[in-house]
Amino acid sequence: MYSKIRNLIFKIDPETAHNFAIKSLKLNIAPNIFDEDKKNPMFETELFGKKIDNPIGLAAGFDKNAEIYNSMFSLGFGFVEVGTVTPLNQYGNPKPRVFRLVEDQALINRLGFNNLGAENISSRIRLNKPKGLLGVNLGPNKNTKDRLNDYVIGLKTFYDIADYLTINISSPNTEKLRDFHDEEKLDELMTTLINQKEKLNSKIPIVVKISPDIEDAQIESISKMLIEFKINAIIISNSTDRHRDKLLSNSRYQKGGLSGKPLENKSNSLINKFYNVLNGKIDIIGVGGIDSGKSAYEKFLAGSNYLQLYTGMVYQGPSIISKIKKELKQILIDKKVKNFRQIIGKNKVD
Repeated sequence: MYSKIRNLIFKIDPETAHNFAIKSLKLNIAPNIFDEDKKNPMFETELFGKKIDNPIGLAAGFDKNAEIYNSMFSLGFGFVEVGTVTPLNQYGNPKPRVFRLVEDQALINRLGFNNLGAENISSRIRLNKPKGLLGVNLGPNKNTKDRLNDYVIGLKTFYDIADYLTINISSPNTEKLRDFHDEEKLDELMTTLINQKEKLNSKIPIVVKISPDIEDAQIESISKMLIEFKINAIIISNSTDRHRDKLLSNSRYQKGGLSGKPLENKSNSLINKFYNVLNGKIDIIGVGGIDSGKSAYEKFLAGSNYLQLYTGMVYQGPSIISKIKKELKQILIDKKVKNFRQIIGKNKVD
């Protein structure tokens, strides 16, 4: 059905179309009744000590204000991450700020953490109990004078209602946010968060979302730091502000973060490099260009324990999750694999 109306949807401004999708999904009228692989043993796993139906999650950015996470569970996602959430509500960057690159199966966005703020979003989650494993992605306000404290506010607001918290240090659309990849700044951030977690007597899992644009030399220092602070998982990766020259779309040089198919190989390579350094001590959530069973399979081979997607759903619609599982199941059957966990990290990626 989505393929028949996609051309019409794609005539609408991308952000307007997204808002329409959110309103439609709020009605929760499209449960994944055609999902043949619900509770399939091939996909069952655990995330942060909780059983989940499958390892494919919805990335932050789609449900920024925690409006439709239960609808996404109904569609078949194994876990959902909302946000990015900042302490105070903010509009984000001026419009237009989202661009479709149809020829490249990609998006560019420069939204700038537009969201309704921590208090509003926290109230929504408290009033609408999640029906699955829910993560909250945290970031600082654009004009804050204390970014460390903004992350602390996020932790204090959501530690008792989320299943995990993601520390977003990787958006290309918030100036100097990626400075937190620097060893000294990352150490200060992790120290601050872990100390606050101890004050709250909380065991909330902490995840760090990194940029795909880091240098290879940073992989070891970031890995060492995350292991030292006993961080639970790393998300590899956010969107990129590079890698435009080979794209086909006229919008390829728009400022912002590029996501979707062009990021796939870069993401797989970075996942594999981290996998080899982390040596199983920290879980990897792989993101970038996932739109099929084959692309999911290759993410697992590279070293991902779990997956997240966003752009793929923009191009293929809400049935993408059942499509990926169906295709992935056939690949695993052909390879005589009983559960996807058996293939994690089995390929070296250049």
